[in-house]
Amino acid sequence: MPARTIRASELPINADGSIYHLALRPEELASTVLLVGDPDRVEMIASKFESVEVRRQHREFVSATGRYNGCRITALSTGIGCDNIDIVMTELDALVNVDLKGGFPRTKHKQLRIVRIGTCGSMQPDVLAGSWIATEMAVGFDGLLNFYRDRNAVCDLTIEAAIKDHLGWRYNLTQPYVVRADSEMLSYLTRSQHPDAHKIVEGMTISAPGFYGPQGRVVRLFLADKNINKKVASFEFKEVHRGLDGVYTLHHRITNYEMEASAIYGMSRMMKHRAAAICLVIADRRHGNTNLDYNSEMSRLVDFVLWSITH
Repeated sequence: MPARTIRASELPINADGSIYHLALRPEELASTVLLVGDPDRVEMIASKFESVEVRRQHREFVSATGRYNGCRITALSTGIGCDNIDIVMTELDALVNVDLKGGFPRTKHKQLRIVRIGTCGSMQPDVLAGSWIATEMAVGFDGLLNFYRDRNAVCDLTIEAAIKDHLGWRYNLTQPYVVRADSEMLSYLTRSQHPDAHKIVEGMTISAPGFYGPQGRVVRLFLADKNINKKVASFEFKEVHRGLDGVYTLHHRITNYEMEASAIYGMSRMMKHRAAAICLVIADRRHGNTNLDYNSEMSRLVDFVLWSITH
């Protein structure tokens, strides 16, 4: 048997064989995982399953594994923020790629399909509340990926540099990083034949390390850069591609703020999983409007995602 390489203090395992934070055992996790921030949203997703085989809860990490259209799916809440995503992604990967009893990585890699379903705030005047933003690229203001050795291998360093230059990035802030969605997972959403597919807007998403100041909100504390959101909204990156039909240019702009996609994208790429994110716009930051009565529209978005990834 291989020598133990992961100590118990590095990857805690509960007495029942489940992984520490998520409280899931390997056999209880499906290969398709829907990540949501809100624990209550897990039950909403599970209510749409044809059957539910297991439910688990530990702290903010609530999960349900069941079947939809014959496909086995796990719905899992992450709570808020990229710090929680570090926990969630590490433990999801360990459930499928680490022998939890022996404490060593498995030699045969297993790949997960991951979709984040969340809410966000729009930064563009033409992307209104009620829109669904599919994240082509996630911009991490959180700094999480910088703690990992292989961050440069999964990031777009050219766009990183352009963003820092455009925003006049301050020396005392965490360094931003940019990671693209997995093209196959994103295509399930952006090329879906579902009747609601017209609601999708593709764009760049900023994952912020906070809800207020890091997203340019002012309540009582003033911002280090009062013009940060004007700079964010005006950023544009032109990307030239050469394809079979000739040369074409893609114009990338930052469409929205949220708080988890960058870490999901970055860690998924480093761990060789496939990930995409789609968020319902509930805050129109350019016009100053917020819609907090969005449960019915979120249910509609969940229906869309479930249908799209199983057809």
